[in-house]
Amino acid sequence: MTKYVIGLDYGSDSARALVVNATTGEILATSVQYYPRWKQGLYCNPKTNQWRQHPKDYLEVLEGTVKDALSQCPQEVAKNVVGIAFDTTGSTPAFTDETGTPLAMLPEFEDNPNAMFVLWKDHTAVKEAEEINLACAKSEINYAKYEGGIYSAEWFWAKAMHILREDSKVAQKAYSIVEYCEWLPAVLTGVNKSKDIVRSRCACGHKAMWHKEWGGLPSEDFLVSLEPKLAGFRARLFEETETADKPVGHLCKEWAERLGLNEDVVVAGGAYDCHMGAVGAGVTPHTLVRVIGTSTCDVMVASYDEIGTKCIKGICGQVDGSVIPGMVGLEAGQSSFGDVYAMFRRILEFPVREILPQTIGDKLSKEEIDNIVEKTCDKIIVKLTEEAEKIPVCESTMIATDWINGRRTPDANQLLKGTIAGFTLGSNAPQVFRALVEATAYGTKAIVDRFENEGIVIDNVIGIGGIALKSPFVMQTMCDVINKPIKVCNTDQACALGAAMFAATAAGIYEKVEDAIENMNSGFSKEYIPQPENVKAYEDIYKKYLKLGQFTEKKLF
Repeated sequence: MTKYVIGLDYGSDSARALVVNATTGEILATSVQYYPRWKQGLYCNPKTNQWRQHPKDYLEVLEGTVKDALSQCPQEVAKNVVGIAFDTTGSTPAFTDETGTPLAMLPEFEDNPNAMFVLWKDHTAVKEAEEINLACAKSEINYAKYEGGIYSAEWFWAKAMHILREDSKVAQKAYSIVEYCEWLPAVLTGVNKSKDIVRSRCACGHKAMWHKEWGGLPSEDFLVSLEPKLAGFRARLFEETETADKPVGHLCKEWAERLGLNEDVVVAGGAYDCHMGAVGAGVTPHTLVRVIGTSTCDVMVASYDEIGTKCIKGICGQVDGSVIPGMVGLEAGQSSFGDVYAMFRRILEFPVREILPQTIGDKLSKEEIDNIVEKTCDKIIVKLTEEAEKIPVCESTMIATDWINGRRTPDANQLLKGTIAGFTLGSNAPQVFRALVEATAYGTKAIVDRFENEGIVIDNVIGIGGIALKSPFVMQTMCDVINKPIKVCNTDQACALGAAMFAATAAGIYEKVEDAIENMNSGFSKEYIPQPENVKAYEDIYKKYLKLGQFTEKKLF
């Protein structure tokens, strides 16, 4: 009988489930659902960069997407599902009780944002990250050295410190901490003790300073020196981590019934979305995979021989087995990419949402007005793109930095803000938009340059995600700026497909992840080639971007 697997991809706004033929990689069905509480804007405060998600959102869309996807398939498919795997955003941790249950699932904490999962892009822990970096610099062991040398406010320990300091009730109740990608497999396998949660090599190595060189997590003394309230957490967390190709167990009875599957289904280990996305895109050594969405995550794999004793500076970590077991996974990225364009769209939406309804309020019903407003807003980026494409590179005189949400790579600094220079009385919206698109491309080049300057060879670039598939303007601009061809993955669900590959490997369909990649990959839909005249022009403009960035970082913030 044909065997099937389910790959689940949990992004920032929504989750998607793929039902996949484990032999051919054929996608039989897809279901996407938005997190209901998140969609309402609950528990978040953009002004303070607080972004929290309720664990109930994750469970509700888990059941909803899997059942919906299976309903689209012939009845025999569900009976022949052999594996399931998750990827999620990260670092997205939450405090738990002794059972491993996130505190927000308890009645007394159900509306407390500090008891929820702290989303990757939450930047409330900037102060704590700075303290960690100072402590690492003074310590006999630099616990941040395999994390690019700079610890980020987006990561595990900074967020834990911040919550413990801010909320005494959470601090008093908290027993341990779990990453999003670890919790979901634990839920499906019926884990009811924190100590039994299988910990993700990907999450812990890249964001929690876990490394075998110093025996796992940073020492108790180091953690307590950062924050006395961290006392005891190390002992209650974990010593070992596992790669995502290994099974963590089988579906428990409750979730087998809820999902319409059998209890023999193998649940694979969890990992971050972009790392599994790189696998879904067919990552190989010397290939940079760009997962392009609200932010970007750049992932590579390298052999032990190529890495040797190198510590790649200013990236988001180098971790043995975080992407493909048997290789070192390398991560970088931009804290905002699609979010840069969304920010500009929101600015332009203001008169449409605030003035237009008042102007036509007496002529149309509220429903008709709302419909007009939404249709208009949905066309803003489309129209900006059409007009921005018409502007020759030589006339693109505005320059912007891409640090609207701080900088992740190279050299994390979440205090940074975005800047735009070159305004004149003749400046218009398409010119600003083009400058923002070019800024995100310059940020890409800064990452490519850092890898190459650190001795990592990049022969190929692969783009995945909605922007890669839907925006030729953005992709061609990026291609010209980095002066490298870019292939676009043939599916818009590369992360979920990567999760399906891990599910197939954990279930024993394949001996190793590379075999799953070979048999289940989707191929490529398009390849962008650098345009020589633009490459030359962007070489000079990029130097101005670097100067603007230096000025921004040193003089303004």
